[in-house]
Amino acid sequence: HTLTGHSGKVLAAKFLGSAFLVTGSHDRTLKIWDLKNRSCTETKFAGSSCNDLVTTDSFSFISGHVDKKIRFWDVRTADCTANDIPMPGKITSLDLSKDGKFLLCCVRDDTINLLDLRHNRIVRTFRNDNFKVGCDWSRVAFSPSCSRIAAGSADGSVYIWNVNGSLETVLKDPNGTGAAVTAVSWHPFSSTLASVDRAKKCTIWSNA
Repeated sequence: HTLTGHSGKVLAAKFLGSAFLVTGSHDRTLKIWDLKNRSCTETKFAGSSCNDLVTTDSFSFISGHVDKKIRFWDVRTADCTANDIPMPGKITSLDLSKDGKFLLCCVRDDTINLLDLRHNRIVRTFRNDNFKVGCDWSRVAFSPSCSRIAAGSADGSVYIWNVNGSLETVLKDPNGTGAAVTAVSWHPFSSTLASVDRAKKCTIWSNA
């Protein structure tokens, strides 16, 4: 099935429960889709292009935007449900911890911020002199145990931090092109990591 309705490119799509889907677009809207009827049931106007979003339950989701703000939404209300959280740059991606208590936010100022959603504040910032966010949609990810985070860099490396703040390792393919890594994903049951770059290559890292 094809769900048609956005007027700009769609950067994120997540299931909202089992019967609905939420999408974020560069047309500055978020849309809720009924999968059974294959139609848009609601459009939320964010006022800024959405680069990524995460769903917290069957009714709530969080979006990250080009205007440097994280927004909180509930399908049962028309507007944002809480105060926006400002970031120091464009937000490129979000990832939610399994327990729903922490939000990972990659920012275009070459930092990754860890937010405690119980207090809606930044509790840790990850950075390195050599780490550079490669594009406006660069994706970061929690490990399955949520004890580590991974992010791709503009120089083709993958950086892995412990959630306590220390940089654990930098993965670099000696035969790689050096193209910016745009997304990373952990295997759900092991320490294996996948990364993709702008040279159209996918790399699997074992025991990352």
